[in-house]
Amino acid sequence: MIHEPAATDRRLAPHPRRRAAWVGTLAVLLLTGAGAWWVWAGAEPAIPADRLRIAEVVRGDIVRDLQAQGRLVAAGSPTLYAPAAGTVVLAAQAGDTVRAGQVLARLESPELLAEHDREAATLGQLEADLGRQGIVARQQQLAAEREADEAQLALRAAERDRQRSAEACAAGVVAQVDCLRLADAVDAGRVRSAHATRRVALVAAESDFERRSLQQRVARQRALRDELARRLDMLALRSPVDARIGSITVADRAAVVANAPLMTVVDLSRLEVELQVPEAAAADLVPDLPVALRIGTDDVAGRLVAIAPEVRAGQVQLRVRFDGAQPPGLRQNQRLSGRIVVEQRPGVLTLPRGPFVDAQGGHAAWVLAGEHAELRRIRLGALGVAAVEVAEGLQAGERVVIAGTEHFARGATRVRIRP
Repeated sequence: MIHEPAATDRRLAPHPRRRAAWVGTLAVLLLTGAGAWWVWAGAEPAIPADRLRIAEVVRGDIVRDLQAQGRLVAAGSPTLYAPAAGTVVLAAQAGDTVRAGQVLARLESPELLAEHDREAATLGQLEADLGRQGIVARQQQLAAEREADEAQLALRAAERDRQRSAEACAAGVVAQVDCLRLADAVDAGRVRSAHATRRVALVAAESDFERRSLQQRVARQRALRDELARRLDMLALRSPVDARIGSITVADRAAVVANAPLMTVVDLSRLEVELQVPEAAAADLVPDLPVALRIGTDDVAGRLVAIAPEVRAGQVQLRVRFDGAQPPGLRQNQRLSGRIVVEQRPGVLTLPRGPFVDAQGGHAAWVLAGEHAELRRIRLGALGVAAVEVAEGLQAGERVVIAGTEHFARGATRVRIRP
């Protein structure tokens, strides 16, 4: 009886032909895999052409411009200030349309009114003094002329007395002392007459000096009175232009101090364009650059007139003025777009602008050579919105991959393009 079948087993030797077949099969598989790997590793990447955007280098004009968005704003929006301390009485409200010269508010200033009345009274007193001085001067002039006339009459009387006594004095009938006294009387009359005549001129000069002095005081006081009258007239605040009231900063019947802002008026007859551009782009801008404005469906020419010196939220504010007459039908805060022409270069090599400018930093580009695209170093010049200038590295007629290079293998310098 057999209890365990393993006792009847026996080991057989392997067949030599079967072993050789297994070894051959394994070798063939290894060689086939190595060859396939070698072909795959040595093959160039192939990118479908329809996944790329290819452009040709051509010679043309490059316009370096800058696109910006903005709005229409009033060219002038003057602010009215209180010319003196007082109580403001409003005559218009915010949003009202006003005409030039229309009274918008009045200031009540009792102090200024009292000062004007006081100076006006002083002027009246000075004018009365001037009139009185004229009367006094005339009286003094008449008194001096009368004295001169009396001295002349006394001189003629003394000369007649001496003539009547001349024969008697020569004959010795009249005492010599009396004759000398008559001659002295004539000389004294001449002196008095001469002094009286000169005093007439002196009184006239003195009267003229006093009159001119008073006239100057009157003129000074009149100027002071007129200045106060002008300040009183300025208490009525008038619109400087045809405008609309933008904002009012005080309440009706409120007390304000001198030079306090009261309201702002917006001049709607003259509008300008306010554009916003990035800080980096503002470095190339200068005043007087041409600007093409797009308002609705209309194209309008403008010119850059001002660049803000400060940066707000990464943006720089620009002011553009219309070339020629302002187009009709414009509204404040109306939105628009503008294209600022920074530079124009005619007859240069150009390429359409694409992602390759930022991908390679403008220092390299993929140039087509047959079925391949090769990475070549280039240098770009002016950068426009639609096209860029090729300064070095490319020739007219060459084709360049301007978009789709993100599909190329990183670090590759030659790529095969599959049709």
